[in-house]
Amino acid sequence: MRERASAAALRQMIGELAGSPGLVRVADLATRAAVSAPAEGRALYAGQRALDVPEEPVARLWHAVTLLREHRGDGHNAALVAHGIGGTESHVLFAISLGMRPEEFDRIHHLPEAQLAAVVDGLSSRGLVDAAGGFTDVGRETRERIEALTDELAAPAYDVLSADELDELVAGLETIAAAGH
Repeated sequence: MRERASAAALRQMIGELAGSPGLVRVADLATRAAVSAPAEGRALYAGQRALDVPEEPVARLWHAVTLLREHRGDGHNAALVAHGIGGTESHVLFAISLGMRPEEFDRIHHLPEAQLAAVVDGLSSRGLVDAAGGFTDVGRETRERIEALTDELAAPAYDVLSADELDELVAGLETIAAAGH
């Protein structure tokens, strides 16, 4: 049901592009990358990977990018854990990276103010957040290391593609994204 609804919404957003040979090619490249990614330690990716790959190109593309997103997300979670960052802490740090106060961020705004203050205090005591609620140099460097590790952990999914195929995939996805706006 979720797949059908998502594919239908994507089809509606991109119009005529949905039936194009270019979309079929992008779906094929994305699927090759998505199903080749390592599943070890990636519970969300592995769960999605266990589902059948759809035949219809738009549904196949949606499925492939979902797999790639979950693969990257699982790697991001591993990078956070490797840097000693927990769930609420990661949301606080993300809010700060957006220039927001944590209590304004939609993923955690519902938490009690005292709980958020304790998380910020903990991040501050670790030298990641300054008194004004922004990143310290150490906090900024930690975030950059986490993002770099996330990129590194996501990269093996694309090893199955040649450099030209990867460029073709990126260009095709950019075209599809532009059509959806």
